Amino acid sequence: MEPFYPLKAYVCERCFLVQLGEVASPQEIFDDYVYFSSYSTTWLEHARQYVDLIVDRLGLDESSHVVEVASNDGYLLQNFVSRGIPVLGIEPASTVATAAEERGVPTHVAFFGRETARDLAGTRQADLIVANNVLAHVPDLNDFVAGFSILLAPGGVVTVEFPHLLSLIKEKQFDTIYHEHFSYFSLFTARRSLSTHGLRVFDVEKLRTHGGSLRVYACHAEDGRDESARVASLVAEEEAIGIAEIETYRDFAEGVREAKRELLTFLIDCKRRNVRIVGYGAPAKGNTLLNYCGIGTDFIDYTVDRNPHKQGLFLPGSHIPICAVDEVGRTKPDLLFILPWNLADEIMDQMAFVREWGGRFLVTTPELRVRE
Repeated sequence: MEPFYPLKAYVCERCFLVQLGEVASPQEIFDDYVYFSSYSTTWLEHARQYVDLIVDRLGLDESSHVVEVASNDGYLLQNFVSRGIPVLGIEPASTVATAAEERGVPTHVAFFGRETARDLAGTRQADLIVANNVLAHVPDLNDFVAGFSILLAPGGVVTVEFPHLLSLIKEKQFDTIYHEHFSYFSLFTARRSLSTHGLRVFDVEKLRTHGGSLRVYACHAEDGRDESARVASLVAEEEAIGIAEIETYRDFAEGVREAKRELLTFLIDCKRRNVRIVGYGAPAKGNTLLNYCGIGTDFIDYTVDRNPHKQGLFLPGSHIPICAVDEVGRTKPDLLFILPWNLADEIMDQMAFVREWGGRFLVTTPELRVRE
């Protein structure tokens, strides 16, 4: 029997951390993990720009030590390696860790937490810890964040990137809720979590990645760094939107239901007019969207993905087949439904040839729209 798991997000009335009530185990998610960061050119460029920025800001050199938690296939750390800066990746999925080793990025296969941090700190602490889009993946948040304070050297910096809960709420990005993400963070909750384990947020940046993310900079609580004015500014912005008010989350839930009705109405109208629709991508967010809305092969003939590890498989629940990208040119659909909407511009550039037969692009977030 195909396994199904309830997908319900809850918000704590005391600390306002948004989290799943029931979860799949990390082993079920990561033992045969097939997400490789290097298949997105946009994400590779984001990583390169980050390395340029942080090396300059912190003055990192060959005497420094950089550790990335959830380092995937070495997409980011390879930029430090090329500069001669010593690195170590920590990655629980052996599939992608092997790919990182092949590109010259030393990688330790393990889940990160207190125990792993103590083992590694016994050899050398980190001047920089990078944790991009991993905080949400952690079932034991306290164990994970405590590992930062253990592994971080005195005077060191932790940078943490995560999709911003404020963007999720404002733009109804409900499909970013899925079982691989246990929690969903605002600056309000991230700062509280880090502070609990002796780390102080001293700066924050807004990013465009994943539909709107934050990059939080933290150091040991006793570190004398000044706090950027951007921290207080964003705290005020979150308070104004009602990030610590339950009614904000009730309003969001109704907005999600209306987004579902709008998409289904659009797709039903398309099929009645014999519009042929195929998907682009096989991301986790796409599975949330399709299964919540009850969309299967009655609406979408197939989807395509550049990742060969996904081709020849089916999307769970909806059973939509995953094909190679050249299938689009062979079948010439009327609409290409972009499931990883955060990469819509990149995908539209890659798939520009669909315009040759009058094909168009469908994107659902932040609002439903057809793009030429």
